[in-house]
Amino acid sequence: MDIEKFMRSGEVVETVADLLIKNWITKSFPSSAHQRTSLLLDCSLRSMFPQFSDSGDYSRDHLREDLTFVRREINDLGRQLGFQDAEDAEESSIGNLFVSAFPELRRRLTLDALAIFNGDPAGESVDEVILAYPGFMATAIYRIAHCLWEQKFPLIPRLMSTIGQGRTGVDIHPGAQIGRDFCIDHGTGIVIGETAMIGNGVKLYQGVTLGAVSVQKGLAKTKRHPMVEDNVIVYANATILGGETVIGHDCIVSGNAFITESIPPFSVVFRNGEFRPRRPGQPSDLEYYI
Repeated sequence: MDIEKFMRSGEVVETVADLLIKNWITKSFPSSAHQRTSLLLDCSLRSMFPQFSDSGDYSRDHLREDLTFVRREINDLGRQLGFQDAEDAEESSIGNLFVSAFPELRRRLTLDALAIFNGDPAGESVDEVILAYPGFMATAIYRIAHCLWEQKFPLIPRLMSTIGQGRTGVDIHPGAQIGRDFCIDHGTGIVIGETAMIGNGVKLYQGVTLGAVSVQKGLAKTKRHPMVEDNVIVYANATILGGETVIGHDCIVSGNAFITESIPPFSVVFRNGEFRPRRPGQPSDLEYYI
């Protein structure tokens, strides 16, 4: 065959199309999944925080339309993914369960916004945090995705986390467990793995990684990521690795620290991994210790 002649002809399109279509996996995901997930996120966000609406008069009617859309889309995606039968009772449908969680999600996200506002001297208002802070947006998308993840809903939470990473630069796996009053400051480059556990009142700065020591596929069902207990502050670009690693409550972790072993509560951890105790009631500002 004259390859150059073949490449110049229109036959190349048909031949390549035939080869590609044989390998399409058309039944593993619904059409336009990424676009539909993005719309789901937008509707969910403005249902809880009308600040995100493009309309200046977001009303109860708009809210009902958004909630109806979210419920219908979740149910439809669930059926297409084989997660929900068409005969499932309406009151127990995944869409109804998801929408019913919105008041509690809003309450928790409001506490997150307050934590960010109270922890940032540059913040002028909670509304500013909600509208303009990527750390809040990353947390909001995580909490929405985690709500679906807890119901063992496939694929869509992972798409949500991918969309969140694109919008904010923060990568939080929807399987991670994060407590209340969570504060992400700046945020860009933060990575939180699937089995990470974060307590209440934790504050993370940009570039922090809560990751795994090993990424072997055989460890997929094990706890691979660290636990960060209550009231811990982790400064920029610190890396904490390992499923057995526990950062005790009320610790302060210095920027650029590299940690693969547990740290006792009320400790200050320095860049080289060394730590020293701090007394309860001492300042939580790292500047006090360096």
